[in-house]
Amino acid sequence: MPAEDRPLTGGERGSAVVEFVLVSVLIVVLLLAVLQVAVYVHLRNVVTASAQEGARYAANADVDPSLGAARTVEVVAGATSDQTAEGLTCTSAEETDPSGLPLVVVRCVGAVPALLADLGNLLPLEVTGRAVKETLP
Repeated sequence: MPAEDRPLTGGERGSAVVEFVLVSVLIVVLLLAVLQVAVYVHLRNVVTASAQEGARYAANADVDPSLGAARTVEVVAGATSDQTAEGLTCTSAEETDPSGLPLVVVRCVGAVPALLADLGNLLPLEVTGRAVKETLP
């Protein structure tokens, strides 16, 4: 008698339900991991672009270089959420590169929130934006 035609014995009864639950949990965990990576990459790109925008803003000739950090946080809050922007610590300062060119550098440090709010901020985030400082004629 082929295996598929044999009646289930007492030890095999209900095994399909258990297998389904075990596989389903594995698939859900894998899906959440992929979504978390997507959120991390998206937020990292948004914060990087915002730091570059803040550096370009602060590099204008009539703008104080220290205003780049505030501009960066403002752009991040507009692109994502206030909670994400509040989780960042941004600084901006004027620096000089090795060739003597004046730069405005905006650095942001923070963490990406987890999809499951109870886990907190697991993934660290550190980005830098640079722009050449304009000089008055």
